[in-house]
Amino acid sequence: MPSVLSRSGSPETRTSVYQFTVYLPGAVATVFLGIWLSQHGVPADQIGIINALPMLGLLLLNMIVGRLADRADDWRTAIIIISVASALAPIGLYFVSEFWGILLIWSLCSISNGLVPPVIDAATVRMARRNGTDFGAIRVWATVGYVVGVAGIGVALTEWGSGSFIILYILMTVVRALLGFWLPRFRAPKAKSTLAEPELQAVTGTRLRDSLKLWFILPLVAFALVNSSNALIGAFAVLLWNQGGIADVYIGPLLAASAAAEALAMFLWRRFGGKITARNMILAAAIAGLIRFTVMAFDPPVEVLFFVQMLHAFSFGIGYLGVVHFIANWTNEGNAAEAQGFANMLQQGASMLALVAFGFLVEMFGAGAFFYSTLTSSIAIVCVLLSLKLRPPKDAVLPR
Repeated sequence: MPSVLSRSGSPETRTSVYQFTVYLPGAVATVFLGIWLSQHGVPADQIGIINALPMLGLLLLNMIVGRLADRADDWRTAIIIISVASALAPIGLYFVSEFWGILLIWSLCSISNGLVPPVIDAATVRMARRNGTDFGAIRVWATVGYVVGVAGIGVALTEWGSGSFIILYILMTVVRALLGFWLPRFRAPKAKSTLAEPELQAVTGTRLRDSLKLWFILPLVAFALVNSSNALIGAFAVLLWNQGGIADVYIGPLLAASAAAEALAMFLWRRFGGKITARNMILAAAIAGLIRFTVMAFDPPVEVLFFVQMLHAFSFGIGYLGVVHFIANWTNEGNAAEAQGFANMLQQGASMLALVAFGFLVEMFGAGAFFYSTLTSSIAIVCVLLSLKLRPPKDAVLPR
């Protein structure tokens, strides 16, 4: 079947279909995992550890896998291998029921699942730039898939309960693995730099470490700090909302609202993307994060939660596009996946620290633990402003 499918559909169409499935396993985990763990007698601080430990694995593996993917004949090969591995890992969930067993198996699930996005996104942005198409219009289907996933899975939570968690998670990973065989080839016949001006190539060089200057790293650190709070939403928000009396019927829509806002931002990005530099997009994400998570710390009613969830359009959607294009502007095709892996390594590291700390903060302060995110978003703002001072945006290539 994969060989027949591969003869039909444009590269953009096939990539969009795969992108639709990228975050479906994550959608299942966002809705079900916290409640499933709680029903297995796992307390909030241990839930934080279960969510954080895979971040350590990703921290160690993202750049290594990215480097291997860059050296492969095509990024498609690496994507298929990772997708298949992520479909096999969750089978072990059927055989565990206590903390250490769950920690081990879920780490394998989360690590294999988390290796997919940086490679497919690095491949997609290079393909889009080479073909003159819109990365945002392709990448948005990952968000659309997540929206559809959390909405449908939210209904499943109400109808079937958390007992359906494992089978739904496995189903989503298997669908994604099968569609991986339909992906097109991504790599150009000959690697070419994406920087518009020769003098900018002298700044970055051909190796990733040549790009790792302070002004380059700071915006990536900034988004990592903001995104660490987005990770807290997936790990703890549903549990906190549930404990705070938010009815189950609102859980799916609340998660879908943030993802829908993100999708809208990506659909509209092309209209203003050429007018705003990548670092200013990351700055907007940090400011939105400061507002969003500070409001959440006051345990607002469901009506306010819907509003702040919409800020995800900026705290993740615009910020993520800024990071992807910032990296693409200042690296080349020979280290694309490794560079994206480096950014993801920073994100995983920040998320790991946040998840561990947040588990203990939730035990002590409940929703007030989100003041942690107020602090990290403030630091993120400072990071971007410092980068802009070190290398003003007039010297940067605007994202196309």
